[in-house]
Amino acid sequence: MDRERKTKLIQLVLFIITLITTTLAGTEWMLNKYLILGMSWSDFIAGFSFSLPFLAILTVHEFGHYFTAKYHQIEVSLPYYIPLWFGFILSPSIGTMGAFIRIREHIDSRLKYFDVGVSGPIAGFVIALGVLYYGFSNLPPQDYIYQIHPEYERFQTVDEAIEASEGIVIHLGGNLLFDFFKSYVADPDLVPHENELMHYPWLLAGYLALFFTALNLLPIGQLDGGHVLFGLFGPRKHAVISRILFTCFILYASLGWVSIDDMQDLSLGSLRDFLVSVSLYLIVVYIAAYSVFKERKDRLLYATVLLTLQFLINLFTGWEGYQGWLLFSVLIGRFLGVDHPPVVEDRDLSTGRKVIGWIALVIFIICFSPRPLVLEIPVVQGTP
Repeated sequence: MDRERKTKLIQLVLFIITLITTTLAGTEWMLNKYLILGMSWSDFIAGFSFSLPFLAILTVHEFGHYFTAKYHQIEVSLPYYIPLWFGFILSPSIGTMGAFIRIREHIDSRLKYFDVGVSGPIAGFVIALGVLYYGFSNLPPQDYIYQIHPEYERFQTVDEAIEASEGIVIHLGGNLLFDFFKSYVADPDLVPHENELMHYPWLLAGYLALFFTALNLLPIGQLDGGHVLFGLFGPRKHAVISRILFTCFILYASLGWVSIDDMQDLSLGSLRDFLVSVSLYLIVVYIAAYSVFKERKDRLLYATVLLTLQFLINLFTGWEGYQGWLLFSVLIGRFLGVDHPPVVEDRDLSTGRKVIGWIALVIFIICFSPRPLVLEIPVVQGTP
């Protein structure tokens, strides 16, 4: 078997495995059933109502990149899918870490970077709109949730049941587009509680599609949104804007990491926890700043300044960020990079492409969720 056929076989196997793992994940979210705790064949089949629309969006996204690269005669691979499933440890996942294509040659044009970067998110976004429209216009009856949570039936409303819940509650944060569909497409009497959205497979697939679209369109570094930014403004302005947005992203993520409340108790244990929290923050931001500053002292100063800023903003406003974004900041700053690769051909885009670029940035805004996933863990009161 030659190398090309072997590569395509690997890609096909990865796709099949990812289809299986996303279907298992869909069943877990929909029915609260796990493979090792009695998931039946019919339960598994039900999971396709999540995996098929979700993988359709993901696949269209990647082939948007692929066909655009082919149009520009750029050597590119078919998509590689990345399966990821935690079912054996009873922890629901989405069954995949996404997919990617490999660009096998250097892209030498600002226009080509723009076209390849913007095509994927927009193509996937169009399919996501259809998935969300179908999901919100075909909501199941109100008693659907009682098939998932029969314990809710003893309460008068789902809201009352959730308030009385003693387990971990998973809350999916809204974004402008998702909230629009809830308000103007869905039957208001059938809209599920925000803590129960994951049990509605088409809504979950659409929500995750918007989440990943926003991640890809972050106008930073070498993300798809970074390519859009590079195409719209060129290398010099991209370098400045990307760094500013990256700093704002980290600053928002860390709001409330260290607050005045952490300094109220002067006991030895609290002081130790405070110092550990400060040290951990400095380490995380120091690593995230790897591609922003080459000198170690500059990265340490950067982390110290942001630590101070987040403390002051939280002190005077009470605002809190979403610390989960710090992990993504590390991925960008340490591995993907905040800067953009240089190009030989650096010409301005046409008016039409500029319009598409601004549309892509608007798509980012309406898809972005400041707090996409929140776990509400009940506090266990100790006995005296």
